[in-house]
Amino acid sequence: MWLSGRNHGLDWSDVITKNGVCYGEVSGFRYGGVMERRVEQVFPGTEKLAGAEIPAGDYDDPVAVLVGKWGKNQHVTAKVFSRNPTDKYFQEIELRLRLTIRPHYAAGYEIFFRPLKTEKGYAEICRWNGDWKNGLFWTSLVRHEGPQYGVKDGDIIEATVEGNIVKGFINGVEVTSVTDDVLTSGAPGIGFNFGVGYTNSDFGVTYFETESYDD
Repeated sequence: MWLSGRNHGLDWSDVITKNGVCYGEVSGFRYGGVMERRVEQVFPGTEKLAGAEIPAGDYDDPVAVLVGKWGKNQHVTAKVFSRNPTDKYFQEIELRLRLTIRPHYAAGYEIFFRPLKTEKGYAEICRWNGDWKNGLFWTSLVRHEGPQYGVKDGDIIEATVEGNIVKGFINGVEVTSVTDDVLTSGAPGIGFNFGVGYTNSDFGVTYFETESYDD
């Protein structure tokens, strides 16, 4: 049912399902251990901030995408699993829409939430642009910070794309939205941030559901 980041995309990591929890494998060490350096992420128009074209890092996020043919309008729902939340790492639960994975290529929308209910919590929408080595692998489209944008164990998160509008929800409340015309096809999926040390099994999802349709 799934294509995975390492087995099928080669440059990314895999998603694990164990004891009723879906989470990412240990990642961030496959290309020499270049960890993430955030200029609190690169936003549109700030790509050269601090002299960096893009944030440093391996970006071998654990990722998986459903196989088969899916409509362009997509909806994903998941239930958050979180234990021992920490601000030491950028733990993220990532819902994917219109995602395409093939060897050395991954493009799609990523709607993600940090499992942290503090001022360092956030929700963000990014676009993966394809080749991991293409110079700007991902583009941040919108980001919100604060405890209301983080998530906790048991929360329900959702992501939708209809036409050119991408949205993210926490417990049925819309918390983030952006308009983007770049990607028009692909499949729903799931992922987790890379480089979280051995806390990878401390956050994930216990439920995943998706649907799609064409106009």
